[in-house]
Amino acid sequence: MITRDIAALAAHVRTLAPDVGPATARAAFLVSPDGFMRAEQSAQDNRYMAGADAFDAGAALREHHALHRALSEDVPVFCFPGCEATPDAVFPNNVFATARVGGEPRLVIGRMRHPVRQREAERPDIRGFFRDTLGYAEVDLSTQPHPCELTGALVIDRARGIGFCGLSERCDETGAARMHEAFGLRATLMFDLAAGEYHTNVLLAVLAGRAAVVCPDRLLAPGLVDALRAIYGPHVVVLSAAEQAAFAGNAIALTGNAVWMSRRASASLSGASRRQLETGAGFAVRSVGLDAIEAGGGSLRCCVAEVF
Repeated sequence: MITRDIAALAAHVRTLAPDVGPATARAAFLVSPDGFMRAEQSAQDNRYMAGADAFDAGAALREHHALHRALSEDVPVFCFPGCEATPDAVFPNNVFATARVGGEPRLVIGRMRHPVRQREAERPDIRGFFRDTLGYAEVDLSTQPHPCELTGALVIDRARGIGFCGLSERCDETGAARMHEAFGLRATLMFDLAAGEYHTNVLLAVLAGRAAVVCPDRLLAPGLVDALRAIYGPHVVVLSAAEQAAFAGNAIALTGNAVWMSRRASASLSGASRRQLETGAGFAVRSVGLDAIEAGGGSLRCCVAEVF
């Protein structure tokens, strides 16, 4: 099922058990911010990206190393080198993602909008590691014409096999349908993003299949919060504009015990939002300083490609 009908999606999801697979990843991988700088093509439609003078490659490398060490407390985390020709590669979840469909492990490769990011999809080391070393089947969407920037555009509840896909210049309806098939999802809801937004994952996160954080003001999807509450009960955290602007929506749970976000995002949480995550949903809120990396227009979740 792939639809724009929120009520139909919510009704369908109520019939689904969280039995598709594990709600959280087995491992994760990163791409180092080598050559980290402002990518002018990406800046055309990324309102979160700072000016060129705000980029500090040395600070970004130090932050990234700290992120690697911190996340490794939860799951195994490995890191591929970056490249000066692909300055946005520090955000690999837009380009590479994994899934298990009918027991088959898959590496899904996305179709990026801008040429500077399309080059990332060509990397033989990442492709070869999953294909030849781990035995993942390759589902290559990078050469078809419809943009589909993977788990930037598509937020997935892995336990239920459902997706929430925001449409913009970085993902159209056909791209959403191709991701729905590639990830083997049982249901996907499509909706438009507000003008100036480019990725769903700065506005919405599903955490270990039992909670969600959402900024509905930037999603053109009336009724979405009610639908999320029908699925996740009281564990839906509705973010303020200030929390969202600090990247609190760009969070990830790599285990069922903790939710990770940047230090700036964590500091922005209201007392009510923090209580919902910690006391209500049972997550420890953990954070890493990512001020330099956030100059690139993304935050912690964007840096993490999950391995299922």
